[in-house]
Amino acid sequence: MDPEDFTTDFESNLESAESAHIEDVSTEGMTDPKAGHIIDLVMGKFKKAEDARYVDEQRWMSAYRNYRGIYNSDVQFTEAEKSRVFVKVTKTKTLAAYGQIVEVLFGSQKFPLAIDPTTLPEGVAETVHFEANPQAETAMDELKEAFSSPPIFGPDTELQPGDTANSIKNRLGSLAKKLEPVEDKLVEGVGSLPSSMNFSPALVAAKKMQKKIHDQLEESGANKQLRLSSFELALFGTGIMKGPFAVNKEYPNWNETGDYEPTIKTVPSTSHVSLWNFYPDPDAANMDEAEYIVERHKLSRSQVRALKGRPFFRDNAIEKSLGMGETYEKKWWEQAMEDDAQESKAQRYELYEFWGYVDTDILKEHDVDIPKELKDSEQLSVNIWVCNSQVIRLVMNPFKPALIPYYAVPYELNPYSFFGVGIAENMDDTQTLMNGFMRMAVDNAVMSGNLLIEIDETNLVPGQDLTLYPGKVFRRQGGAPGQAIFGTKFPNVAGENMQLFDKARVLADESTGFPSFAHGQTGVQGVGRTASGISMLMSAANGSIRNVIKNVDDYMLGPLGKAFFNFNMQFDFDPSIKGDLEVRAQGTESLMANEVRSQRLTQFLQVVQNPALAPFAKMDYIIREIAVSMDLDPDKVTNSMQDAAVQAEIFKQFAQPLPTPPEAGGPPQAGGPPQGPSVPQGEGPTGPQDMGGGGGGNIGVGAAPAPGEEGFTGNVQ
Repeated sequence: MDPEDFTTDFESNLESAESAHIEDVSTEGMTDPKAGHIIDLVMGKFKKAEDARYVDEQRWMSAYRNYRGIYNSDVQFTEAEKSRVFVKVTKTKTLAAYGQIVEVLFGSQKFPLAIDPTTLPEGVAETVHFEANPQAETAMDELKEAFSSPPIFGPDTELQPGDTANSIKNRLGSLAKKLEPVEDKLVEGVGSLPSSMNFSPALVAAKKMQKKIHDQLEESGANKQLRLSSFELALFGTGIMKGPFAVNKEYPNWNETGDYEPTIKTVPSTSHVSLWNFYPDPDAANMDEAEYIVERHKLSRSQVRALKGRPFFRDNAIEKSLGMGETYEKKWWEQAMEDDAQESKAQRYELYEFWGYVDTDILKEHDVDIPKELKDSEQLSVNIWVCNSQVIRLVMNPFKPALIPYYAVPYELNPYSFFGVGIAENMDDTQTLMNGFMRMAVDNAVMSGNLLIEIDETNLVPGQDLTLYPGKVFRRQGGAPGQAIFGTKFPNVAGENMQLFDKARVLADESTGFPSFAHGQTGVQGVGRTASGISMLMSAANGSIRNVIKNVDDYMLGPLGKAFFNFNMQFDFDPSIKGDLEVRAQGTESLMANEVRSQRLTQFLQVVQNPALAPFAKMDYIIREIAVSMDLDPDKVTNSMQDAAVQAEIFKQFAQPLPTPPEAGGPPQAGGPPQGPSVPQGEGPTGPQDMGGGGGGNIGVGAAPAPGEEGFTGNVQ
């Protein structure tokens, strides 16, 4: 992205957003009367959400330990159990599910979001056209002159009620300047003749908005953030993202003398939110029902100080909170997840970010100054940041329409809980069974692989070392009858235990909906032994991941794309991206391989080669879609017939008509040479019927005379 894409107008629009906020504290007394007791409100909401999700934290910790291959503290081993083996099948399936989600989402090398015009766009024309064929244009003019009103060929030839030529021009959007040379020929609607050149202003605006959003997502590292969320989605059952937010991005730049002078621009960005730091409204089942969200931050001193450059943060309050020192207290799950959990504190600052709806009366009770224009509102959406009992930011929600900028997607939907169910939780019991059967098999194999030694000490000389090793010699009592040392082989039942292990693994496949052959298990029997058979099995296995991708589209990509769309509509005044548009998540579309889609498009292209069907096909769209299916940029590899037609119309305006030459034999032009005699058309050396090839001359034209013909001068043999 070019830093100049975000002009000072964009930044000023962002900074001057109509968001009421409390002013910073004074530097003298460092008191904060405007914040009042709002901190108690934020911390009370956080405490309620923390207590409500304790059971979920237990589930996540169990999933994390199964992924890491660590036994829970409630697992007790008997003295006879020597093996502590942990078979990490949970890790294998989690990484396989994560890899498949990422492959589907990023199979096209682009962020899976698209912007399209609505079915009936308002404010911008869906399609306009003009006739590139002069004969067709002349015929239409003659028909208009012959009839008092245009003939009814359809809505293409009619203006909408109240429309004028200027109103059509106003609905051209970003194509207004491009179509200016032919604006007097434009007709709204799709042209019905093969020579009609169609343009889609609504589609052009949609694709420009799409490019801008994709550029913003790329600049903010959205692909990486979505991968992080996808991993927690597969492991814990819920993935979280937030945005868009205005952040200052530094673009490296050096001046002519070599001094570093970076360019700082304000750009929208999105980020991943760890599930462990996300505290939603405990009474909500999804983000649409959530009244508030609290996010817990763990920041260093430099990170807290960097907040002073962001909009509406209170610099003096930040400095006061920094002066109180680091007070970060680790939660129980943080210590449990650390391999060396010795310290309960960290040299970091603990911040709480609150987004949600608060009644106006509650804000008044907490001594928060309400702007006059908002005092009549029953509730307000606010954003509050708290650090070391200091309000470092309190601002009315700047987004219009107001929204809580968090997006939570479940792996497997639990309709009675905010958080979903992941791979690890679904196979928790089968993982325990596999661990138990494997430990039993290992312990039994150890016992059966060694002999059990029985010794009759009455037959041996007393005082000997009974340790066994190769070449060991025992001294027997003289004359003692019978055998002194006996070796007994313990029965080997490891095979039965491994059969139970395999059965538990099959149950894990059933419980997760993710079969083992989907992540590379060998030795597949039955129908999976052939290429077509394994293809059928893989297609059936995609059923579960298809539901997950649909959840990602509905709960994360769709709302996130709409938030970026609204952000640009609100803060970016570029008219070329404005229009009646809608956001469409493309995660599920990636499930159909590009090769299959390209093959179908090619087959359709062959079908429409029939001259009878060719007029019904939109060839430019088909060619562009084939390029997209091949991961090619259609704007770079395809030509536009519409653009070529516009250029042709421009050239017509600059072309000068040539003078008509006088007829042969007519009166000479003034100052011109005298004309020769008239030659009938088709006769003479330069007539259009002259096939002699003489180039207009009369020498050497025709065939040579044969013997006996006039003009033959050779000797006859």
